[in-house]
Amino acid sequence: MSSGDEPNAERAGPFGPDLPAVPRVLLVEDDDGDAFLVGELLTDAEITVELLRVRTVAQAAAELESGAVVDCLLVDLGLPDAVGLAAVERLRRSTQRHGLPPALVVLTGHSGVDQGVEAVGAGADDYLVKGETGPDLLGRSLRYALQRRRSLAEQRELYRSKVRAAETARLERALLPKPLVDDPTVSIMVGYLPGGGGLLGGDFFDTVQRADGSVLSVVGDVAGHGPDEAALGATLRTAWRTLVLTGTPPQDVPGHLERVLLTERASPDIFVTLCQVHVSADRRTVDVHLAGHPAPMLLTGPVGAVRCDPVVPTSRGRALGIPVPGGWTAQRLTMDGPFAVVMYTDGVVEAALHDAGAGRAGRRTSERLGVAGLGAVVQDELDREGFVGVVERVLHRVRALHGGPLVDDAAMLVVGWTGAVDVVGERSAMLADSAEWAR
Repeated sequence: MSSGDEPNAERAGPFGPDLPAVPRVLLVEDDDGDAFLVGELLTDAEITVELLRVRTVAQAAAELESGAVVDCLLVDLGLPDAVGLAAVERLRRSTQRHGLPPALVVLTGHSGVDQGVEAVGAGADDYLVKGETGPDLLGRSLRYALQRRRSLAEQRELYRSKVRAAETARLERALLPKPLVDDPTVSIMVGYLPGGGGLLGGDFFDTVQRADGSVLSVVGDVAGHGPDEAALGATLRTAWRTLVLTGTPPQDVPGHLERVLLTERASPDIFVTLCQVHVSADRRTVDVHLAGHPAPMLLTGPVGAVRCDPVVPTSRGRALGIPVPGGWTAQRLTMDGPFAVVMYTDGVVEAALHDAGAGRAGRRTSERLGVAGLGAVVQDELDREGFVGVVERVLHRVRALHGGPLVDDAAMLVVGWTGAVDVVGERSAMLADSAEWAR
C-alpha cells in the first residue's frame, strides 16, 4: 500500500497549533476485529484522521522507507513478524530518514503496564491497553504523541542550530590571527565583523615582521560566501604568512599567492582581491600592492590632531585569479613621522545606510557608505576619542549606520608606527560576535 501523497503541510486543527488538521495514522494490526474497533473508537472520539492499515511490520517499514507521509503509527505489539519491542525498534529504524519522524503509539493486549512502559523506553511515545481504551483515552494519546514528537524535533533542531552557531564562531575566531611583530613601536589593530547571512565569508588578514625589521600586512577577500570560501581564505592567509616568513620579496608575494589560489579554489570563477602593505625597516616608506582591492587610508599627524586621508591609487593591479594580462606594481608612500595605514574589505564600504536619521543626513536606503563615508566615520572617531580602539568603534558605527548585521563580512586592519622608540604602539584584536554586540 502506498498513499502517494505530497509532503504533509502544517495545518492548524483540533490537534493544536502547528499540528496536522487531519493526521495520517498508519495502523499496524493483523486482527480485523481489533482494526475495526480502532476505527470505531476514533469515530466515537469525534477525531478526524486519515486511517491507513497494514498487517505486518514489514509492510509498515516498506511504507515508511518509501517516503510515504505518516503522522502517527498505531502498532500492535503482537504481530506475525515481530513481537514486542522488536516491532518498535524496527519501525524507528525505518523513520530515521524522515525530517519529522511520525509519532508512535503501541497497542498491547496485556493488562499489565510493563510491556507498554518498556515500549516507551524503546522509543514509543505512548501505549494503550486493548480492552481498556475508550474514545477519550485514544484521542488524548494521539494528541500527546503528536505534540511530544513535534517538541522533540524542535528541541533537536534548536540544539543543532546552537552547535552550528558555536562551530561558526570558533572558526571565525580562528580566522583572527595573532600578528607576528616584535617591534613595540608598531601599532596593529584588527577587527572582524561577521555578516548577518549566516554564512562564513572569505575575508582574511595578517601582519608579520620580517627578519630585516620591515613589516608586511595583508587584507584579502575571497569572492563568495560559505565554508569553502572561508576555508580558502584561511588557506591563503597561511600561504601568505609562509611566503613572508621564508623571505619572499614583497613584490613576488601576490604572484605566488595566485598560484596557490588557482590550485585550491573550487571553481574557476572564484577570485580574490588583495591589499598588501610593506612598511620599510626604517619606517620611512610604505609600499602598497593592490590586487583589485579598495585602496587603504592613511592616518598622519600628531596625537590629538590625526588626519585621515584616502590613498589615491596610481598602480592598481588585477584581482588574483582573473585570467587577464597584468601584474602588481607597488605604489610607494613616503613617511616623515608617525603614521598608520587603514586597510579594509569591501564589506565595510558596501554597508547600506538604513535611513536618513541613521547618523548621516540625506542618506537613503539604497545608498552605500562608500569610501568617502568610511573616511568621514574614521575621522569623526579620531576627533572624538583618538586613535586607541578606533577599529572597534568604526565597525560599531558602520553596523549602526547599516541598521543591524551587515550583509557581507567586514574586516579592518590598521598598522602603523608611533614615531619614537619610547612610545609603545596600540595592539588590539576584536571579533564582533552576536553575543558581544547585543550588549
